[in-house]
Amino acid sequence: MKILKPKKLLNGDLIGLISPASAVDEFSKVEQGVKYFEKLGYKVEVGKNIGKLHGYLAGSDEERLSDLHYMLRKKEVKAIFCIRGGYGSNRLLNKIDYNLVKRNPKIFVGYSDITALQLGFFAKTGLITFAGPMLAVDFYSEVNSYAEESFWTSITSNKPLGKVKMPNGEKLFGLNKGEKIGRIIGGNLAVLSSLIGSKFLPDLKGKILLLEEIGEAPYRIDRMLSQLSFSNNLDKISGAVLGAFIDCNEKDPTKSSLTLGEVIEDYFGKLKVPVIYNLSHGHIENNLTIPLGIKVKINSSRTTLEFSESPVK
Repeated sequence: MKILKPKKLLNGDLIGLISPASAVDEFSKVEQGVKYFEKLGYKVEVGKNIGKLHGYLAGSDEERLSDLHYMLRKKEVKAIFCIRGGYGSNRLLNKIDYNLVKRNPKIFVGYSDITALQLGFFAKTGLITFAGPMLAVDFYSEVNSYAEESFWTSITSNKPLGKVKMPNGEKLFGLNKGEKIGRIIGGNLAVLSSLIGSKFLPDLKGKILLLEEIGEAPYRIDRMLSQLSFSNNLDKISGAVLGAFIDCNEKDPTKSSLTLGEVIEDYFGKLKVPVIYNLSHGHIENNLTIPLGIKVKINSSRTTLEFSESPVK
């Protein structure tokens, strides 16, 4: 597959904002986020359908798709940032004009439910996208300095990003000692597992699998990982990187449960590929931006992760 890299973002470039999943709860967050980007010297265009509501979706499928296609077509738009996740991105996958994506490779940013679009883009076009901060979650009030630096470096510098530095002295941990190089792909576990068997999940052969999650009890994590295993996807990977699994424990103290760590060990401990975990990525303030699709080097013996190339040109 040919890999498509977007052009790096320059000061004064136009950023397009869309909401392909759920609606923002307060439109003032959009306004505050726009001010943040403009203060940094960027121009901003808000999708015309942002603010609409259709049940748990930010407007109908057609309205959300229209904003995405518009931002792709408009030549002046150099980057597309998602407002938030939630649910609904997967409903667009069989409606997207992927030739439009291929002809207009732009910076595309989001995480959580946006994983569906990022996996679909890579599977169908080879486009590098960015699992990183979203406007109504991370950029509408005080911005976390670690997340901010990681994000802007990822999309504005065409130099290799190098080794990941963890915030606040936190450490990475390893399973299955070893080292591998491969393209990192993945995102939210629930969203990724929902695409198994579809044409929108990239081939995981030789890939470094990235996973993060929030609000799923250990037995649910177990179920999703078993689906990955039974579909032979875990057997294909060359390594794995596990980010933050927030609030993924059993809430009822009267219930007997495996711990999250035990579930992880059951599935990844026997894979005989390098695994690192506790990466500062996911539904957390110190959210490291991960360029999905670029080559990385994972070393579980030294517990390091290195971005081997620049995600932009």
